[in-house]
Amino acid sequence: MSNFQRNLDQKIDYVFKVVLIGDSAVGKSQLLARFSRNEFTMESKATIGVEFQTKTLVVDDKTVKAQIWDTAGQERYRAVTSAYYRGSVGALLVYDISKRQTFDHVAKWLDELRGHADKNIVIMLVGNKSDLDSLRAVPIEDAKEFAEKENLFFMETSALDNTNVESAFVTVITEIYRIISKKSLVANDEAEIGGSSKLLTGTDIVVPGPEPELKGGYKCCSSS
Repeated sequence: MSNFQRNLDQKIDYVFKVVLIGDSAVGKSQLLARFSRNEFTMESKATIGVEFQTKTLVVDDKTVKAQIWDTAGQERYRAVTSAYYRGSVGALLVYDISKRQTFDHVAKWLDELRGHADKNIVIMLVGNKSDLDSLRAVPIEDAKEFAEKENLFFMETSALDNTNVESAFVTVITEIYRIISKKSLVANDEAEIGGSSKLLTGTDIVVPGPEPELKGGYKCCSSS
């Protein structure tokens, strides 16, 4: 039995909302299609408004359903999609390594994300279209420097040849789980001390508490 089929037979322990953000045409929808369905289409239409897919994973023997939201990158949809940031606990901030302007806009997207999402959101900076290395307009060093400064995970991906796509999503989802499970353990310990045994399982999660300590943790900067 495959992991996916086995997941279908298990109860869902956690539901995490993850958003894809970045300029139009950087490949957000293609990344989502590759991760959720292992598909890639050369002729991709621009996303209008918001679409989402789900993917179920097993992390530390817990079944995690990721609801991954693909937000339109066009400016005219910004007011509509801003509401969809709320409740998200993970984000992939995507730019195109062959288009410098899409990287220059990353700081603006990050500010908007942090203005609407939970303050503890786990963020992965993604340089997509690494298959276009011969047309590279964003040095990997620039992206690494920005990610380190802003305390983000970082990875270069290619939805076309399926490089690092699963790793990018799984890294974000696993980090969310690490933060949540740690806080659930603390909450359960406190409940036991107080004579209660309430468990934080099977619920939609909004991460409470202090900022996650990502700096100095795992940051994958490989482009291969």
